[in-house]
Amino acid sequence: MSVLVTGAAGFIGFHASQALLEAGEDVIGLDNLNDYYDPALKHARLDCLRASSGFRFVEADLADHAAIEALAADRPSRILHLGAQAGVRYSIENPHAYAQSNLVGHLNILELARSLGDGLDHLVYASSSSVYGEAAKVPFSEVDANDTPESLYAATKRSNEFMSASYARLYGIPATGLRFFTVYGPWGRPDMAYWLFADAMLEGRPIKVFNNGDMERDFTYISDIVEPMGRVLADNPQRGRHEVYNIGGASPVRLMDMIAQLEEALGVTAEKQMLPMQAGDVTRTYADVRKLQAAYGYQPSVQLDEGLNAFAEWFRGWRAR
Repeated sequence: MSVLVTGAAGFIGFHASQALLEAGEDVIGLDNLNDYYDPALKHARLDCLRASSGFRFVEADLADHAAIEALAADRPSRILHLGAQAGVRYSIENPHAYAQSNLVGHLNILELARSLGDGLDHLVYASSSSVYGEAAKVPFSEVDANDTPESLYAATKRSNEFMSASYARLYGIPATGLRFFTVYGPWGRPDMAYWLFADAMLEGRPIKVFNNGDMERDFTYISDIVEPMGRVLADNPQRGRHEVYNIGGASPVRLMDMIAQLEEALGVTAEKQMLPMQAGDVTRTYADVRKLQAAYGYQPSVQLDEGLNAFAEWFRGWRAR
């Protein structure tokens, strides 16, 4: 019995794979190791995972139907589908990458789940807070309408939810989508604001602050994602059930306050370049997590200052490697 983790060399996929391995699970990690950001970081994450005898890596693209179909021979009992083309802003520059990875790739994973039949206990996949768009009502609840995505990335993630609900009903697949809210922490993604800010600050470059800093984000530390995600994955829901849950810190922080905390963590004062809003972005995110709390006892515990201190310590070491 094994768990297939897609996007295993990515930020969340790496941490999730580590947690599964530490729990004694065998993990098949899949990733295409693309160059959306520095592949050296992805290889470094893989080096950590390969230290475990329970880990096996498969380099393949989610859009490669034959490669994904071949994974059925491994008979994974669970699939944790975290692989995707990430990034809101990049979806404006390179839309075809999102169609291939997030739409074709997600369909291939659903087809794999269908082929596994009753041998598959649970499919858990990554959605995103981006599906809510520029919502007027806060906090964002799963029952809210979310049919006005601000970016192609958001549209692909909402499409993933529709596709998964359809396959769950048609083929009896037990499936759960998790809408992540601004995940951060050590081994994170270099395209995320906190990483970009830290890198610029330590190099003495100005940081780019969009919408003149008038933004809020529901920052969620990586452990507050991975631990409850493991509980969700271990569940054996009724066949054909499809649910979607918010998973976030449930405590939005003003962007300027985040920058101040990062300055303190790094011991550097940032030079700030105030800029207008970028296309595809939203002014705030705020997770209503009551549904996840009721179903799985979810309770985020890491405060932003604690999380940024942990990231800053790791980041200095990464830069000095």
